[in-house]
Amino acid sequence: MASDLNSIRVLVVGCGNMGASHATAYHTVGGFQICGLVSTGKSKDTLNAKLGGGYAVFSDYTEALEKTKPDAVCISTYPDTHESFAIQAFQHGCHVFIEKPVADTVAGAERVVAAAIKAKKKLVVGYILRHHPSWEKFIELAGKLGKPLVMRMNLNQQSHGIMWDVHRNLMKSLSPIVDCGVHYIDVMCQMTRSKPLQVSAIGARLTEDIPAGNYNYGQLQIKFADGSVGWYEAGWGPMISETAFFVKDVIGPKGCVSIVAKDAGASGKSDSVEAHTKTESLRFHHADIDEKNNFTKKDEWINLQDEPDHQELCNREQRYFLKAIRENLDLSDHMQDAVNSLRIAFACDESVRTGNVVHL
Repeated sequence: MASDLNSIRVLVVGCGNMGASHATAYHTVGGFQICGLVSTGKSKDTLNAKLGGGYAVFSDYTEALEKTKPDAVCISTYPDTHESFAIQAFQHGCHVFIEKPVADTVAGAERVVAAAIKAKKKLVVGYILRHHPSWEKFIELAGKLGKPLVMRMNLNQQSHGIMWDVHRNLMKSLSPIVDCGVHYIDVMCQMTRSKPLQVSAIGARLTEDIPAGNYNYGQLQIKFADGSVGWYEAGWGPMISETAFFVKDVIGPKGCVSIVAKDAGASGKSDSVEAHTKTESLRFHHADIDEKNNFTKKDEWINLQDEPDHQELCNREQRYFLKAIRENLDLSDHMQDAVNSLRIAFACDESVRTGNVVHL
């Protein structure tokens, strides 16, 4: 897209699945001008061709920063590079959009936030579900169920082909319940707005095809100060079951709300990035009963007309990034929420590895 004097010049680092989606957003939504694409492999060339072939490409991030002098950097690389790349961008006076997690350690995430504050630049973290109208409604309706809440969520992925390559690379630095779990832990924290007290988790290494000491299946449980509890499970790999891989459910004294995704939850969709954000319908069940214990209200089916696909969600994330920069939004809560959800996820990881309940 043609630039104007007010465009934010953005350097895209990491040109795989998410990087390509964010670059497509910068290319199409307005307000941004891509000044370079960075990756160590061929993905930058593939993406450049997809976008019309007009962008500078680089294999070295530091060189790209020096040569392009961007206003902002989009980081969609593997998590073990997030901290160093983000801090380097802030030191160059850039705003940063970074895919979750912020870093591969809690201390690293805190250093990234501190660097953003010191540089007086914006840090937006890619919590894509925060931009989905149906997930926003899901969280809103949870607030009508009373307390405590019981939250049941999973996202198991029967990954194969290129997605198994992606997952194996991710597991060089993170487990599935950390990488994916931060999304759903963030949702649970928004639903309860209560202090998490303790976590426990279990995991299993189902393949020799990942680093020793890591695991490709995990399940976590969280207990909150208001009595709410939640669980989340995530598994990656060609051996993972597709039975009940898409569960998104919250229960309270007054009823329950469930995401019913008949298409996105169908066989063959478990490793589809497009399907992961689909909601399709919300089912709102009321617990009200009469003197004979019969329900007094029918279940409500809520189908929001605004059902963005994965690319449109990425577009919305980048519009928010643009708004944060141009309107100087206070992102203190946004950054703290990202660190807190990561802290909880790593506590769960610690529980898997030690076999102990971890108190927060």
